[in-house]
Amino acid sequence: MSEFWALVDGEFGPGQGRVLVRDHVVGTLGNRSAEQALAAGEDERSVWFALCEDLQVPRERWWGDNEQQRSGSARRPGTRRRR
Repeated sequence: MSEFWALVDGEFGPGQGRVLVRDHVVGTLGNRSAEQALAAGEDERSVWFALCEDLQVPRERWWGDNEQQRSGSARRPGTRRRR
């Protein structure tokens, strides 16, 4: 699972998150849903931030749960783990 989907699931829950990504139209994404923007090649990080801003998610939650932030284990959306 990508970090984008982990953040979506963490903030909105898996069911509601999938619906929002599929159906919620975001003006700053060119009046597209997050799903459409991702399919068009938009960066996951940009899409996540646009979704958060549009849905008024508090900025302190844009990077996911605070434990991950403190431990440094959370990756930003769109980045890959080094192997």
